[in-house]
Amino acid sequence: MYKLIAFKAVDYPERCELFIEGHRQVLESIGVKKVTSANNSWAQNPDVIVVIVESSEDGQIYGGARIHKANEISPLPMVEAIQDLDSSIRDVIAKDLDAGTGEVCGLWNSRKITGLGIGAIFMVKACLALAPKIGLNSLYALFAPTTVKLGLEIGYEVLSEVGNNGTFYYPKLDLIATAMKLHDVVNLPMTAEEHREPIFRIRNNRSLIIEEVYRNRHVTLEYTSFLE
Repeated sequence: MYKLIAFKAVDYPERCELFIEGHRQVLESIGVKKVTSANNSWAQNPDVIVVIVESSEDGQIYGGARIHKANEISPLPMVEAIQDLDSSIRDVIAKDLDAGTGEVCGLWNSRKITGLGIGAIFMVKACLALAPKIGLNSLYALFAPTTVKLGLEIGYEVLSEVGNNGTFYYPKLDLIATAMKLHDVVNLPMTAEEHREPIFRIRNNRSLIIEEVYRNRHVTLEYTSFLE
């Protein structure tokens, strides 16, 4: 069984360090030595929520993701990542500040859990469940080509007004990222029903065990939130 644990970054610095190291190793394994938005200042940002995948057997961390709440002090990682490629991203996100917006980013998983869906679909669902709890009404994200379809299923839409119809060469010239936005993270009207039901179950329970199925493989996940 694996645990998906959510917490404020500033409350658990040791877990943040493990997240940072795991993410670094995954990026280096695909030839990415430096990512513009992967500086580690987020660990001291009170507006950052971290979700980690932790083994119930040995306590090792096998994946993670972050939710950044946008504010006027710390730019969202997406802005830092692509503003030199298209500066209009700053204005696009600034329009949503007052209503409450943020970004799901830093998504990674080790090879140990590849193929279980934990590092992609279940992690993203946990993030959508948590977003309204920190005052978010919309969410942005950068998706790799292999996960754009998942983004659409989960309720995101391509942010076609930036980049080349929403796409950028990032984090390096031979990789493409697609900017996407989920407009209503509270009600999730564009989210496929198979995903909406578990998202709301997670949202309504601080601790929950769910038997998930991904590509005919069953995995038991324990969702735990340390958020107030």
